[in-house]
Formats: sequence, structure tokens, C-alpha cells
Amino acid sequence: MKLILSFLFAFLFLTASAQSTHRQYLSGEGLNHTVTWDFYCSDGNNSQRWSKIEVPSQWELQGFGTYTYGRWYKEKGVKNPSMETGIYRHSFKVPKTYKDHTVRIVFDGVMTDTEVFVNGFPAGPVHQGGFYRFSYDITDLLNVGGKNKLEVRVNKHSANKSVNAAERKADWWLFGGIYRPVWLEIKPKEHIGRIAVNASADGELQADVYLTGARRGYRLSAAIAFPDGSNKTEERFFTLADTASMYRINTRWKEVRTWTPETPNLYLLTMKLLDAEGRILHQHQERIGFRTVEFRPKDGLYVNGVKIVMKGINRHSFHPDGGRTTNKEISIQDVLLIKEMNMNAVRSHYPPDTHFLEACDSLGLFVIDELAGWQNAYDSTVGRRLLEEMVVRDANHPSIVLWSNGNEGGWNTALDKYFSCYDPQQRHVIHPWADFNGLDTHHYPAYLTGVGRFTNGYNVFMPTEFMHGQYDQGHGAGLEDFWANYTSHPLFAGGFMWAFSDEAVRRSDRNGQLDSDKFNAPDGIVGPYREREGSVYTVREVWAPIQFRQLYITPSFRGEFALTNTYLYTNLRDCRMNYRLYRYPSPLREETLSCCIDSGEVCLPSLCPGETGYARMQMPSCFWEADVLELEAFGPDGKSICNWTWPVRYAGDYLKREIPRSVPKQERASVLQDHDSLVTLSANDITVAFRKADATIARVQKGKEGVEVPLTDGPLPVGMKMEFTRYTVRMDGEDAVFCAHYRGGVDSIQWC
Repeated sequence: MKLILSFLFAFLFLTASAQSTHRQYLSGEGLNHTVTWDFYCSDGNNSQRWSKIEVPSQWELQGFGTYTYGRWYKEKGVKNPSMETGIYRHSFKVPKTYKDHTVRIVFDGVMTDTEVFVNGFPAGPVHQGGFYRFSYDITDLLNVGGKNKLEVRVNKHSANKSVNAAERKADWWLFGGIYRPVWLEIKPKEHIGRIAVNASADGELQADVYLTGARRGYRLSAAIAFPDGSNKTEERFFTLADTASMYRINTRWKEVRTWTPETPNLYLLTMKLLDAEGRILHQHQERIGFRTVEFRPKDGLYVNGVKIVMKGINRHSFHPDGGRTTNKEISIQDVLLIKEMNMNAVRSHYPPDTHFLEACDSLGLFVIDELAGWQNAYDSTVGRRLLEEMVVRDANHPSIVLWSNGNEGGWNTALDKYFSCYDPQQRHVIHPWADFNGLDTHHYPAYLTGVGRFTNGYNVFMPTEFMHGQYDQGHGAGLEDFWANYTSHPLFAGGFMWAFSDEAVRRSDRNGQLDSDKFNAPDGIVGPYREREGSVYTVREVWAPIQFRQLYITPSFRGEFALTNTYLYTNLRDCRMNYRLYRYPSPLREETLSCCIDSGEVCLPSLCPGETGYARMQMPSCFWEADVLELEAFGPDGKSICNWTWPVRYAGDYLKREIPRSVPKQERASVLQDHDSLVTLSANDITVAFRKADATIARVQKGKEGVEVPLTDGPLPVGMKMEFTRYTVRMDGEDAVFCAHYRGGVDSIQWC
């Protein structure tokens, strides 16, 4: 009996598994999850001999070839150094159970020209383009049930000039190799190849179902699993009237929960192909979101009927330890960090990893997905194929609300019309940096750019790059002014800062040293390992979905805060807020930790997005004994939105209270000293030295031990001219004063 049950179980398992698509990885799935293949590199480090390499990876980070940054062509007399060829070899077995199935080999991303051989035979034409998924049907080349030999030849530099112009002359590291996973995709002979969906906010589902081997009288079924934990499903059936390779279905579900970045509701869609007797031949599953995207000219971008403003960042698929080889964990970490900064959108200069898009779907971010082209475009032949590969792979992600054709001049306008061929949602197409198709995406606009093309214009304005982290003194500098200016205009649809992270790579040829190619790559709001910079907290506050009217705590304060709900979809009644009151000891004491003297809840009003009202707190009896009031708000998901602080006791009153009991009078006296090249001011164990030549700070020291404080070499002018002319020094009562005089945007700066 046990033997019979075992055979029955095996039969049922194989029957059920035969209905689904199987994925057999030939490589690992990403950074820190790899498979070792044989490898030969033609030039550079460890070249011209067979060795081993981890797949997926970039071969430079594995110790092969030559590191090259994409701005090589800007240096006179320099020829393209990234000309290596890599040859990969790997053996694999295909189980006998895959007999009479269709088998495709899938490459999720290879840089750059790729030629594939299976058991000595070419799998198909050479693939050109480094950021795109491609595949070959290798059914007839396989030794099913036995050993198979795979050889992949990769040229780091493409034979196609337009591919090199679009991808290899760019502001990023140029790597080579199989950097995303490789797998076999196994399906029954009669199967669903892919689907392209348009799932609207009203519950309507239109799906283009691409079929192989389907016959008249076969049926399709569509079912969605509701995301409420109830395991509720609803299934619809459609009979095929012919043997067409594509069949369009239309149906509608009631009371669906829509997808937004604030409520990223996803449904598991299951499509089945059934024969005339009702047997399941194949099933296809993927997660979808019901939402409607509309671009309304001279108005704005709408999602589910709501006019949106995108608070965005530009991001590359990049990590110091893997180059462009990342993993699901990194994608989730990045999306969570982006959302922590109260951003709701992200743009990529090429199709990012699928797991990054899945994280944007499930955690909630708008996405602009881009056909690569850094200031140079693909030709029409290669470009159309790559465009198809991008849109076919990514069309069903609800997070994607716009398509982008190239970047900063890398637009092949002949390709624009083809986006709609593969996208049933007919999403809007933009040309970053251009005023195109009703959407002005002008890059790095000056504060007054809007006077000419925005304030007096009629096209929707959305700079796809602004607030450059390298040139604008950090992303937080000036953001509040820019944002207040732009959001005052009804045609503003948001913007995308440059960029998310520094792109320093850990060099395998320099003992693991991080290299950002001098000043080219360090322009992120976070470091290469996602270290937070100060601008993270500025952006988090400026883009917080709760905005306070400017407030000073005065004796008239009665616990009320005027605030505005700047969410797109969320009512403030679904959020909560707490207060904390702190006492802070003098920084001159040995004790440095603050003391929370009271805490409690703040009552938030019921405010729809865009509305203004009042939050209120019950002021405790100890309120005026505090130095600082802190508020912290939490979103409907329970995660912190932002922290805000106000001084209860201002500097003058605080110092009158703290300094007399912290420092003896004789130690509070100021000292002025004039040296050969420096002037120093000292008081309260703090010494600041100024250079006579330009009035910049040479050093700051604290305490009797002279601990160095890293606040030097300023002040520096930003956005204006300031020419140093002279300095003066004087004693003003007990205060020592150093005054620097300038010509230009600043008259003088006084230090005392």
C-alpha cells in the first residue's frame, strides 16, 4: 500500500508541477548567491588563461580585465580601454521529466554583446545591449536526461556603435560579464508565453494573453486572490474561438483595493490554459495592482483620478561589492530607505533588476522606467528590439507610471511610437531634459527657471533631474526654497534629485580599496554602503507628508499646531502623533545626555490631502520647564514619518540659566591672540583659529586636551560671489571679536 501511495503521490506531483512554469537556475540569484563557472578573459588582469568565476558577477570585481569609468572618452588621446572578451563555460543536466516540454534559456542581463552556444550549437543571434533580459528557445539543442555544455562569449565593448554610444559613454562604471542571473524556463508544449495587463482602478482587467499551441475550443481562466488574508478568489472563463497566438480577455472585479504608493495593494493573478475537456495544460501567475494612470495635457499626471506630485530620486542598480550585481535584499533595503526619506518615486537610467521593481510594487513607489541612452541614442533596429525587451518584461508592474526614451539627448524619436505596441496601459512617454509630449522635464533648473518656461508656460513641469548632490552642496541645500517655489504652481508634477547613492566600487586589484573615480561617482544622498548623510534628514523633513506652518513657542502658545496634509491619498485621521519634552544640560558640563520630562499624544485632525487644520496637545504643567519640544508622526503603517523640534527656551534664556552654574567666571573670559598667520579666539575651553589671508577657519579645538573639531575651511560662498578684502579684531567688553570684511554678496561676517 505504501508503494502504491508513493507512486500516486509522485504522479500527482508531476502532473501538478507540469502545469506550471519551472525555473532551473544555472547561476546563482545575485550578490552573495552565486555558482562557479569556468572562465577565460582575453585582456587585463588574470587574462589569457582558464580560471573560475562566480556567476552572476562583474568580471572586474572577480579579479579579471580592466576597470573603466564611462567618462574615458572625455580625456584627450585616450582610446577605449574596455575591450576585453570573456568566455564562460558551464555544464548542467536537464531532468527526463522535461521531455516534451519547451525550454528557453534566459539571461537577465549581460554586458554587452553576448553569443550563446548549447552543446556546440548557437542558441540564436548575438544579443546587443547590456541592461535587458533576453532568451533563446533551446529545446532542440538539449540532451534531455543527460549532460549539456553551455558556452557564453561576452564582448565588453559592442560591435554596434549606437550601443556603445548609448551605454558605454556614460557617467557610470563600465563593467563586463554576466551580472544578472541565468536560468532555464520550462513550460509544456501548449502554454501561456506571457501576459500584458491593464488593471484599472475600477476593477476592470484587460489582459493580452500570448499563447503557444492553443486550439479552437480551448479555454482560458483568470482568477485573482484578494490581499485581505481571506484566501478569497474569483475565477472567470473564456473560450478560444480560433488558434490565434494572442487572445485578449476583458473582465471586471467589484470592490478591488487600488494600488498607490501609500496603499500598495497587490493581487495574485492566475491565468490557466485548459483543453476542451477542462484539463489544465498550463498556468501562469504574477502579482498585479489595480490602478489607472492618466496624463492630462496642460494639467498633470493622475493616478486613480488624483493629481500627483512625485518626490523622487534617481537610482542606479549598484553596490560596492558587486557592481551592477545586486540582490533582493539590497533592493528592499533601498526602497525602504527611499521611503524613509518621504520620497514616493524613483527613476532608473535603464531597466532595473526585477526584484527592485517588485519591491517598488509591494512597498509603494512610483517608477519611471527608461530605455537607456546617456546623451546618445540606440539606432532604430537595435533600439526597437531593446525597447520591446524592456516593456515586455516590465509592463505589468503597477509601480511604473511613465516610460522614458533615453536621457539628455539620447532620444531616438523614431522609437516613441513602439512603446504602445507592447503596453496595453498606453503609459505616457517622456524624453528626460526635453520639453516633449506635453511634459517639460528640464534638468537642473535654476530657482528662477520657472519664470520663462514654467510660470508663464502651459506644459506640465517635472524636472527628471534636479538638486545635483555633487554640485549643489548636497541634496538638502536649497531644497526647501525650490520646493516651495515649484509646488505653488498648478502645473508642477514633481521632480527627481540626483542621485541615490555614491557609486564607489571595491577594487579587486587594489586590495579592496573603494574607488569613486575621483569626483565622478560620489554624488549620492547616501554613501556606497547606504551610509546616511545629513541631507537625508533635511529631505525627510522637507518632503514629509505633514507640513507645519512656521511656529515659534512663545508665552502665547496654547498647544496648537497649524499643519497641512500633503499626502496624495491618506487622511490624517489614519496617522498618529506623539510629543516629548526635553531638558538639556549645558554643553560645558560633563553630563551631555538629555532628559525627557514628559510625553504624550497629539490629537490629529481629520484632514483630506491638501487640507489645512490644527493638531492639538494638552500642555502639561512642566511644559515651560523644558528646553525643547519634539513631535513625531507615524503613518497608517505604524512607521515614523518625521520628527520636528522647537526650542521652548531660546538661546539667550538658556545660556543665562546654564552657563553661570557650568563655568566659573574666570574661565568664561574671552581671549584674543594675534599670531603670524592666524588670529585665535578662545573662551569656555573652545579655541577657533582664523587665517589672516582669507578669514577662513583653520582649526577648532575643544577642551584642555585640544580635541580637534572637524569644522574647518569655511565659510564658502554658494550661489554668489564673495571676495575677502580685510579683517579687524577688537575686544568688546568681555567678548573677543574677529570681523571679516568682503566685497560682493556679503559685506561682513563677525565672530565673537
